[in-house]
Amino acid sequence: MKTSKIISTLAIMFFLFTASLVKPLFCYAHCDTLDGPVVADARQALAKGDITPLLKWVSADDEKKIRTAFQKTLEVRKLSELSRELADMYFFETLVRIHRAGEGAPYTGLKPGSAVDPAVALADKALDSGSVDKLVKVLSGAMAKGIREHFKRTSEAKKNADKSVAAGRKYVESYVMFTHYAEGLHGIIKGGAKHHDHE
Repeated sequence: MKTSKIISTLAIMFFLFTASLVKPLFCYAHCDTLDGPVVADARQALAKGDITPLLKWVSADDEKKIRTAFQKTLEVRKLSELSRELADMYFFETLVRIHRAGEGAPYTGLKPGSAVDPAVALADKALDSGSVDKLVKVLSGAMAKGIREHFKRTSEAKKNADKSVAAGRKYVESYVMFTHYAEGLHGIIKGGAKHHDHE
């Protein structure tokens, strides 16, 4: 049962890797990047001196902490250019850390914008443009490619499965990966994957 779960997890990871197209995948979130939506909102809020747009990123229980950090940041950033840079980074890290904790995710520091997965970047662009067509095309294509590759490998292995024990094992290994890949995709489609899949 454990092996089945591990293989299923690997299949999902492979799908997500394929969906990323070029770059290695598992960047679980982009809310912890300097180009992500949380920091983008924080930059605007600091520039305008208005915290309101930021409060959606934290729970009501954490609102007081963010308000306090925001006020301190506004005061310190007035002192000098260097103070502003340091204060802003302090606030970005505080906000993202609290946001991540609210999701039940660990905070491992702010990452450069290049750490954003291409699929996530496309999702953001879709929201900005008001059209999801490109995202659908890219992810559908990546998913179809992955399914076809697994199918081809498994189908070829099946032809020789009864010729020897080694060939049979090769087929079974390919079969398990193929079926769990399909199962993993189905789970994602049904909404079974939790936000950021932190487990």
